[in-house]
Amino acid sequence: MNAYSMADMNVLEYSKGVLANRPEDWLSLTTHRLDIYDEKAAKSQFLQELERLFEKNEYDTSALSALPTAYDYIRLGHPLSCLLEWALGHINALPAENVISFQSKSAPILAILRKNALANTATRIVYKAALPSFFKVDVIRNVYAYSFELLQLENLDHLPAFNGSTIFISQEESVSKTSLMPQIDFYVGFYAELGSIVLINGEGKADFIREIQHVRRRETIAMTPIHCLVALNSLVDGAPLSDEIRSRELNKTLVLKSIHEITGTHSKALVASSGLSMQYAIMMGLIHDAIEKHPGKAIKILVPPNCYGGTNDQARRVAACLHGVEVLDLAVDGGKDMVQSLALILEQIAQEDAVPYIIAEIPTNPRVEVPDLLKLREVLLKERKTASGSLAIDPVFILDQTFCPNVHFLGGNEILSGLRALSYVSGSKFPSGGKCTAGYCVGNTKTDDLMRKIELHLQLCDNEATALQMEILAKQLPSMNQRIADAYANTREFVNFINASLPAAKINFVSEDLASKGFTPSVFSLDLPTQGNTHEEREAYKRALNHKLITMMISSIPNESKYCVSYGQLKGCYWTIPATSTQGTTKEDDKDYIARVAFSPDLDLELHKKVFLKFVQELG
Repeated sequence: MNAYSMADMNVLEYSKGVLANRPEDWLSLTTHRLDIYDEKAAKSQFLQELERLFEKNEYDTSALSALPTAYDYIRLGHPLSCLLEWALGHINALPAENVISFQSKSAPILAILRKNALANTATRIVYKAALPSFFKVDVIRNVYAYSFELLQLENLDHLPAFNGSTIFISQEESVSKTSLMPQIDFYVGFYAELGSIVLINGEGKADFIREIQHVRRRETIAMTPIHCLVALNSLVDGAPLSDEIRSRELNKTLVLKSIHEITGTHSKALVASSGLSMQYAIMMGLIHDAIEKHPGKAIKILVPPNCYGGTNDQARRVAACLHGVEVLDLAVDGGKDMVQSLALILEQIAQEDAVPYIIAEIPTNPRVEVPDLLKLREVLLKERKTASGSLAIDPVFILDQTFCPNVHFLGGNEILSGLRALSYVSGSKFPSGGKCTAGYCVGNTKTDDLMRKIELHLQLCDNEATALQMEILAKQLPSMNQRIADAYANTREFVNFINASLPAAKINFVSEDLASKGFTPSVFSLDLPTQGNTHEEREAYKRALNHKLITMMISSIPNESKYCVSYGQLKGCYWTIPATSTQGTTKEDDKDYIARVAFSPDLDLELHKKVFLKFVQELG
């Protein structure tokens, strides 16, 4: 450990004060308030305000609570990860953005390899003792298509020159100041069970910073709040790392048991650090399977263009790195029929003798539509022929059922049991009630071999759920189906109230018939009545009305109504406009500027009705 200067000590003492006075939700919050969130300036805005507080040596809880929202969920970051990176930046004479923490140990290395692969830049990975067991060199080279050199070296003073990027991996026993050697571009420290921290050394690396942060947002998560707290305590006290002992294996057993009961499946289930971490393992596991079983054949990933932005973005990021992998738009929502769209595209893929992988949400987002499931199964099971007359490769259907995780799709004789199908759920929604981000995946009996590949990539990316996440899921999953039922009841009552009080509004929600079949989401979309002489005028009026409604709700019921992107929480009501949040990375023409509303099982429904009625009365 290097000696600390007086300036370093000031930073550490201030950080200690912040930790002592941190707002309670810095450890527990998984959502972000959009009313105080500027995505383009998320981290910079938070850190600029933190720096001002530091200059004044101010760290009372009220001042810390007033800081702007940092990043989104905990994937791209959160207040404690920002504090950790800010403090480490100061003591290492680096800008805060040059310090990036990860829950995963391999993700920062994969992020640098990805950036260099796209730029055709050489990469060297230097290590002292041994590479971590999860870092599967052959798989990273052959499946991810990343090229790199490996160099084991005990004394870094003997490090030879290299024309490219040099990554140094170091196993650390505490969080402290680092001796930054100019010939090393990226210091990746591994911190026991806490994850990793990468220091981006030298100037002119803005492109790397953006790319590494984007990997953290789309393929993994930041170091979790509880682990950041452990790391910060180690930094300010100089103590060795310690993590609370948790019964990870016992909790994992309980979680897997609950998942099997909820989904009606018996095959292997996997639990990841977030929904997108899970989806990334699915993507890379399926691509790995295709490379082995169908070498040389093109891989086509079908994704709805207006679905959740993270799903869209991640699929395209995977395709951008791999020759022969292409994303095709699958029209499923807002008047487009998923079954018809699938039939057309699968016929085309069959003619090309390509490998089809389909990602779809049921119900869809944000229009909350459910396709004809019998026809969907028929289209997915249909045998097709290639242009040469041979049997085409059957598709794999990857279902994001975050809206309705209680519906049985895969087990026994369920609708998707007879074909290759997987389903996954974002854990920050119903599974944990918003208490953590961990997500899970299950498959039917026809995907056992695929699940083994997915597990390999989940471990390679070091994206399995943490011990605390397992503990939270073990507590929350048993009550999930009841919470879904109660939240649906509240949502149905409010939807009926809107229909009665504002009949001109168009509501996208499941029918009573679909609900009787188990589709009981607690999310609906609201197309408010508009006016104007042109499409542009009507659209502008509607968008302004959306914001007026949301502002009225969150200001009138601040303890329950939140301007947040999430749903499935234990309490309150969440409002968002998907086009500016969950659809943030989709093409502009595919965005849907309507309000999305999510109800929980526990809220003051009558008060929400009262405020909505006031909104209606003000419309005149």
